[in-house]
Amino acid sequence: MIRLFGSILAATALLAAGGAGAQEVVRLGNLKLAHFGAVSYIKEIAPKCGIRVEEKVFAKGLDVMQAIIAGELDVGATASEAAISGRAGGAPIVVVAGFARGGARLVARPELGIRSVAQLKGRKVGVTRGAIQEVLLMAQLAKHGLKADAAPGKDVQLVYLGYPDLNQALLGKQIDAMMQSEPQSSQAINKGFGVEVLKPYDTPIGEPVRTLVMTEKFYRERRAVAEKFMRCFVEATKTFIDSPAAAEKYVRETIFKNQISSDDFQDAIRNSPYSFDITPEHIQVTTDIMARTGVGRMARPPLAQDWVRTDLLAAARKSLDLK
Repeated sequence: MIRLFGSILAATALLAAGGAGAQEVVRLGNLKLAHFGAVSYIKEIAPKCGIRVEEKVFAKGLDVMQAIIAGELDVGATASEAAISGRAGGAPIVVVAGFARGGARLVARPELGIRSVAQLKGRKVGVTRGAIQEVLLMAQLAKHGLKADAAPGKDVQLVYLGYPDLNQALLGKQIDAMMQSEPQSSQAINKGFGVEVLKPYDTPIGEPVRTLVMTEKFYRERRAVAEKFMRCFVEATKTFIDSPAAAEKYVRETIFKNQISSDDFQDAIRNSPYSFDITPEHIQVTTDIMARTGVGRMARPPLAQDWVRTDLLAAARKSLDLK
């Protein structure tokens, strides 16, 4: 009897192991930003999609690209600039969706009276290297005929810092202005140590679209899992679009541990709404401006038509009856 009971336990354990194995693991790279929240939420609903998502959070998009090149990730959420630089540098990726628009703001110290990009001449401006904000900043400076470099001597001196460090530098008056992401730019404004100069969407890029990328291997060789992941992405994003209160609760409490206020979140998402779509044309325009301004220092800028693949997104939206 004891032997029989032991056999049953062993068989049950094997069945459980088989069931756990049926949920394939997807390794996801993400950033800790308000508009990346729906991507993070995928891991919460992944089991009902038939997969398990292991999320790893990085400081910036280029770090996600490095992890992809190292074979540590299957999917990554980045700004388009990091994806483009990554592809140009040999990262085996394809763009499969967009997940947020906008998400940038030029913010200055209130007491300086800066109201335009032209007034940045002679100033120190902070930005995160390898972020879409750098592309937008360089596009704005070029539009106004200003030259910039990290070394002194140009019209604008660039100061490269991470997103949280930019706010501290503006608060500490170590920089005069910053091209910042969300929710950090909204935080600076709401706390009174920053004022908005502009939202930098009046260049050919328009509102930059954040990119969801997959490795070519995952996209081609694990097709069934990639399809499940994409359906999960669409469902998570739709949840955040349809239920702003649920989105706010998750981002503020789970991601930021109540370190941002309700106003910070709402202001941030107004400037970086969740979305699904992306086009080869948008990626190509962004690539062209990067090449023209020298951001990313690409020897061979990639052609968008070679690596933007939205078939999985279209199928996922159709399966969920989303136009």
